[in-house]
Amino acid sequence: MPPENPVTAPLPPVWATFRRFLPYLWPADAPALRRRVVIAMLLVALAKAVTLIMPFAYKGAIDRMAPGLEPAVGLALALVVAYAGARFAGVLFDNLRNAVFEGVGQEAGRRLSDDVFVHLHRLSLRFHLDRRTGAVTKIVERGTKSIDTMLYFLLFNIAPTVIELLAVCVIFLVKFGPGLVAATLAMVAAYIWFTRTITEWRNQLRRDMVDMDTSAVAHAVDSLLNFETVKYFGAEQREADRYGTAMRNYARAAIKSENSLAWLNIGQSLITNLMMAGAMAYTVWGWSVGRFTTGDVVLVNTLLAQLFRPLDLLGMVYRTIRQGLIDMEAMYALIDTPTEVADRAGAPTLAVTGGTVQFDQVHFGYDPQREILHGISFTVPAGRTLAIVGPSGAGKSTIARILFRFYDIQSGSVTIDGQDIAAVTQQSLRAAIGIVPQDMVLFNDTIGYNIAYGREGASQAEIEATARAAQIHDFILGMPQGYDTRVGERGLKLSGGEKQRVAIARTLLKDPPVLVLDEATSALDSRTETEIQTVLRDISRKRTTLVVAHRLSTVVDADEIIVLDQGRIVERGAHADLVRADGLYATMWARQATERDAPVAEGENGADREPAAPLL
Repeated sequence: MPPENPVTAPLPPVWATFRRFLPYLWPADAPALRRRVVIAMLLVALAKAVTLIMPFAYKGAIDRMAPGLEPAVGLALALVVAYAGARFAGVLFDNLRNAVFEGVGQEAGRRLSDDVFVHLHRLSLRFHLDRRTGAVTKIVERGTKSIDTMLYFLLFNIAPTVIELLAVCVIFLVKFGPGLVAATLAMVAAYIWFTRTITEWRNQLRRDMVDMDTSAVAHAVDSLLNFETVKYFGAEQREADRYGTAMRNYARAAIKSENSLAWLNIGQSLITNLMMAGAMAYTVWGWSVGRFTTGDVVLVNTLLAQLFRPLDLLGMVYRTIRQGLIDMEAMYALIDTPTEVADRAGAPTLAVTGGTVQFDQVHFGYDPQREILHGISFTVPAGRTLAIVGPSGAGKSTIARILFRFYDIQSGSVTIDGQDIAAVTQQSLRAAIGIVPQDMVLFNDTIGYNIAYGREGASQAEIEATARAAQIHDFILGMPQGYDTRVGERGLKLSGGEKQRVAIARTLLKDPPVLVLDEATSALDSRTETEIQTVLRDISRKRTTLVVAHRLSTVVDADEIIVLDQGRIVERGAHADLVRADGLYATMWARQATERDAPVAEGENGADREPAAPLL
């Protein structure tokens, strides 16, 4: 996991971070993008060349306006036209450069975003259970936006400014002597030192502001995702107070950051204007003693004014780059988060011939100091059904997570048709297993999309066929938009039973050889549950099935039932044998039988529904 507040870690060196996204700027597999970079740099050179020529045209025009040179007015006019043309050429080349490079910057940002997104999906279930969605999305958004800005400023501001500074120093040395060169370099050094010192101070203020912004967004997203819970407990004001506190903290940090920017701008302006005043005074003095012409005064003024523009931007560029590093640091912390569950080098794909699942002395714990499963062993022959029951916390759902390889076990082995699931690719493993979970969360899209998610490229006829099998087709047709009906955030526009039937349809569409039913009918009314159980029983006959059950009435037909208690198998056998054994299973069966005999409550939409079974 990345640190809780990754933006507070020390900043990496600029060039170390730059090296990390250099491959996105100069991609080996995209020669067209490389050509764009080269063309953009050539345009930078041309723009800088005409920018340096422009003051000389201005100087020449002024010199031709001296008394006694009136006959040269035509040349002066030509120089004025040349000056205007140089100004236009500079703007032209700069904008052509931007147009050429825009594709490079956007492609670099796209590739980086893709890499981060893919990496996030490769991270383990442990990471995603611990993360806060709002904070992670904000980190990725800020980090990917920073790369385009940093590329632009590094290539088109810092490098050209250095070139221009060297050129100005050469011109000053040739025409005005080493004194003006020394003054110019001293001014630039003082400007850079001041900018760097103040910006380092501002970085901490920026970190605080970013941290507060992330916290506010995370609170908002978390609250909105759980709006039902907020309403259940009448906590709207409590959530508003929490969000208000986070926003007030952000506002205070933002005010400090913006006020510090004002002091930075004042100091930078003081340094540049002192240099301008000194250089102009020197050239005016030289003009007064006949060393310099009137045009030389204009030349110095124009060259320094042109140098100050990128220098003024350099202060903003430096701040932007340092702030971008803060944002990218958090994103790189996500990229550097190790993948807990990874495929071995050269791992083969899983080849399912029958679908026999075997757990052999499996030991596992989410925390190494607290083991959940203690030497679990069982075998589910191909085409047979195994039910897993037991009290809450016994480790039933953990077995399903291990079978999907969301976690790696500490010892033992899990095989499908004799192939260790840790030795095959995760993609092929999960392609062979389907699940109908107890808590089904749907995409905020249409019902048709959510069912079709089970198999990419499925036809509408196949989608509707699986919806009929899951007893939800008629319900969908009764909606105003049919299969195009949107289900809302996490599917909250549907009832629990409707969501579960969508999940069943999605898994039926996938048609996997191994099926996991994690209390697949827990949210259904009694009549629909009976119908769905018949469907599940039919599809289970064709594939290896593991049923995680709370209500024992749903597993009486299983080929074998194992009873877990505190991570150990305490009983196993067929339903009738376990009832006769008068153990833990028989006790649970008797308790649930008593509850089933209780009066039936009225369910949703007028449907009869059993009272909820106790959590087993």
